[in-house]
Amino acid sequence: MGLVSNEIDQDNKENDPVAAIRNGKEVILQAFNWESHKHDWWSNLEKKVPDIAKSGFTSAWLPPATQSFAPEGYLPQNLYSLNSSYGSEHLLKALLNKMKTHKVRAMADIVINHRVGTTQGHGGMYNRYDGIPLAWDERAVTACTGGKGNKSTGDNFNGVPNIDHTQEFVRKDIIDWLRWLRNTIGFQDFRFDFARGYSAKYVKEYIEGVKPIFCVGEYWDSCNYRGSYLEYNQDTHRQRIINWIDDTGQLSAAFDFTTKGILQEAVKGELWRLRDSQGKPPGVMGWWPSRTVTFLDNHDTGSTQAHWPFPSSHIMEGYAYILTHPGIPSVFYDHFYDWGSPIHDEIVKLIDIRKLQGIHSRSPINILEAQPNLYAANIGDKISMKIGDGSWSPPGKEWTLATSGHRYAVWKK
Repeated sequence: MGLVSNEIDQDNKENDPVAAIRNGKEVILQAFNWESHKHDWWSNLEKKVPDIAKSGFTSAWLPPATQSFAPEGYLPQNLYSLNSSYGSEHLLKALLNKMKTHKVRAMADIVINHRVGTTQGHGGMYNRYDGIPLAWDERAVTACTGGKGNKSTGDNFNGVPNIDHTQEFVRKDIIDWLRWLRNTIGFQDFRFDFARGYSAKYVKEYIEGVKPIFCVGEYWDSCNYRGSYLEYNQDTHRQRIINWIDDTGQLSAAFDFTTKGILQEAVKGELWRLRDSQGKPPGVMGWWPSRTVTFLDNHDTGSTQAHWPFPSSHIMEGYAYILTHPGIPSVFYDHFYDWGSPIHDEIVKLIDIRKLQGIHSRSPINILEAQPNLYAANIGDKISMKIGDGSWSPPGKEWTLATSGHRYAVWKK
């Protein structure tokens, strides 16, 4: 199927940071993994842009594009240098132009919780930024991480100077830099790295000042475990993510780490977990689907880091769940491009069905079964689906099988 264009007038989207959220039709590709910096990445992705577009993705999240102390990009130093281990500024711009031509938005990975210094300052720490753009002094670094700034407004990212967002000069410089990424370089969407590290009210200020089309934050903390056993009730976990979204003025979505944690246990024969005590989906998706980005794995949880991986033999059950359900689904590069063409094609088929049946982030859901080996749901009365070993099909002659695979099936009306 060809690219389904967004139905919102582009001019409106350019000036309204929640137009894409309201539309609810986003499907995101995380377009890298932890090893991508070793593989001439901007050039590699440029070749894949036509397939990314044809597959139905509206936005591709790219790795951090700025010069960094670590090759993966998460220890930035000179924010205005776009020559990174992923490729040169020239190759990045070629990729962004290709994406623009194919109507796939580029999502920048915004790493503004911390920044590696260039020069020793207060206390002998590398907490000054002399000799590069944004030549901040020690006031830009939080007191908790060796600077002369104020106490952090969030959790510390240890081992590196953390940026003090309470400083007006810091926020002004960050807004100018984000505007440069947005208006000059051509990134249209933002992903905020380590969003636990600073108050969400600053994310709100940055979004209001720059007006990206779509934003998502990484608010990641641990689910509720009893030893190694995941508790059934994850309401306190999802509430913390909800609070973060609220504090951004509802301008940003957030990754649904709650759903990820529950789903990767549920597919191992505990599918009863997928219905909460109110009969709703048990993650952030069940409470605030329009601000929820669902996913199975990313460069931290999966890839070669594998901090919290989704069970590999259940990947398609996972995608059958998130690609038919409310929320904003995101697909991981490895699953889409490195796990073989059958999985690539099965994921594309699910995206096609989602779009053809008009499923969006707010589509209503009715959970019909949540047993150990069977989960079934009706989404918007346009799709029925099941995952697990249990036998099930939707009642009524109007349903036809749209696709099926190992331990999943999807029907459409």
